[in-house]
Amino acid sequence: MEDKLISYGGQAVIEGVMMRGKNAFAIAMRNPEGKVEIHVEKLAKIYKSRLAKTPFVRGLILLWDAMGLGMRALTISANLQSGEDEQLEGPALYLTLAFSLLLSIGLFFMLPATAGGLVERYLEWNAWWGNLLEGIVRILLLIGYVWAVGLMPEIQRVYSYHGAEHKTINAFEDGAELTPETVATYSREHARCGTAFLLTLVLMSIIVYSMLGPMSLGLRLLSRLVLIPVIAGMAYEYIKWTAAHLDSPIVQALVRPNMALQLLTTHEPDLEMLEVSIASFNAMREAEEEFSL
Repeated sequence: MEDKLISYGGQAVIEGVMMRGKNAFAIAMRNPEGKVEIHVEKLAKIYKSRLAKTPFVRGLILLWDAMGLGMRALTISANLQSGEDEQLEGPALYLTLAFSLLLSIGLFFMLPATAGGLVERYLEWNAWWGNLLEGIVRILLLIGYVWAVGLMPEIQRVYSYHGAEHKTINAFEDGAELTPETVATYSREHARCGTAFLLTLVLMSIIVYSMLGPMSLGLRLLSRLVLIPVIAGMAYEYIKWTAAHLDSPIVQALVRPNMALQLLTTHEPDLEMLEVSIASFNAMREAEEEFSL
């Protein structure tokens, strides 16, 4: 069970699901004609390196690589849907990735930090209350963002594929037969979800930033930026630890907020979506055996 927990993860993409193992990843996508297409690639060697096994350091390295892998999977699925005339690649792809990263840092870290700093300065709040306000603003922005984008019909389908991904992994980890009808009976929530990581990152940022004390607005913003990798590493270790101890009632209580947020980022999939998710998982497992030789 431990190998299964560590090895297999995934991500919803446009009209499909990406599944990742230790050696390979696979993307199953339904093309505009309704046919399921499979894309398989070998994973980078970093997943087997010594750094990938070093606590805290591994979180930063693997998450950075996973972000690039996730963007690549989304790009492959988007290109399949748009056709050959509207391919996103080369400089346009890298600019999109850079813009998305900067927007995320600005919205979820710099904006709340600015709000907290201004309140401390002009309302004369102490640093503890300013940091608490910053954390509350960050949580509200995260929840508001995933709720708002979920109103878009295209994203609603992505959220449904997200639910299909979770159901497939839950069914596999339970030893069930991977058929759409069987997988449909499983939960669409999963303890190792990327949504859980984001909420954990936000909650841990409240604790870490509260230890810093009062500082100027410029230094406050700089500290938030510099400490993102540190908090990301801590959040990764926390998610990894809770996923390995879900039998504990205490851990179950700790992960409840993370699971609750997934009610926004996952929807119930239909059987055709589950068929795609299962196809991705099976293709990934076949590639795992091929690339392990």
